[in-house]
Amino acid sequence: MEKKSGKIIRVALTGPESTGKTSLASELAGHYNTVWVPEYAREYLEGTGHKYEEQDLLRIAKGQRRLEKNLIDKANRYIFCDTEMLVIKLWGLHKYGRVDEKIEKWIAKKPYHLYLLCYPDLQWASDPLRENPEGGDYFFKQFENELKRSGFDYEVIRGNGNERLMTAVDAIDNRFDK
Repeated sequence: MEKKSGKIIRVALTGPESTGKTSLASELAGHYNTVWVPEYAREYLEGTGHKYEEQDLLRIAKGQRRLEKNLIDKANRYIFCDTEMLVIKLWGLHKYGRVDEKIEKWIAKKPYHLYLLCYPDLQWASDPLRENPEGGDYFFKQFENELKRSGFDYEVIRGNGNERLMTAVDAIDNRFDK
């Protein structure tokens, strides 16, 4: 993982479905005048008609990594990633009871300087790609347990609109603008 001094600081947005990760990634990129990495799963699943099988999770993971790699050179101090391998891991465990070891290895490399764990306090937004309108609290606990178990630096992000953005900005500034 790159160091904070003069290199790109990688910030991952993670958490349950419909917790504002995409909006927050875009807003943070605007605030810091940099780029953000969209969620590749959306593009992939829209191309498959929203159907997927277990082996698709590894394809999605590879696509997510490729998108990040393609955008890193355009980043200005920070890059914000709308999803990451923990999302794919926890989804695989939930849906299929296991996760590909390549995904586990990518997680173990600790590629992010900070994880912003989005709390499920926003109103659920229906979307053809979302599958668990009742699972916010359950999945939030799974994400938090995994972040703690892995020893990753993370901050829980709560609130609506500008409050959510400013909580994230404060977490980033407190860690990297000293």
